[in-house]
Amino acid sequence: MLMIHIKKYYETITSEEIPTKRYNSLHISPVHIHKNKKCHKDAILALGDEIVTHLRSTQMVPVGYSSETTSETVAAEH
Repeated sequence: MLMIHIKKYYETITSEEIPTKRYNSLHISPVHIHKNKKCHKDAILALGDEIVTHLRSTQMVPVGYSSETTSETVAAEH
């Protein structure tokens, strides 16, 4: 469901539609609880690949990086 939200958020803020032909062809969504885990995994990977492919193909404005805005602390998961 998170990947769907990412796609919709991007489309909302940019007014660009992310084409998801492969994902749509799988005919599976996060609410299809009767589908097996492999089907959901394949759908997530297809959707993620299509989102990344679209992002790479757009002319995005690079964001400058400044070491002054970073924190020296690193969060660790235990």
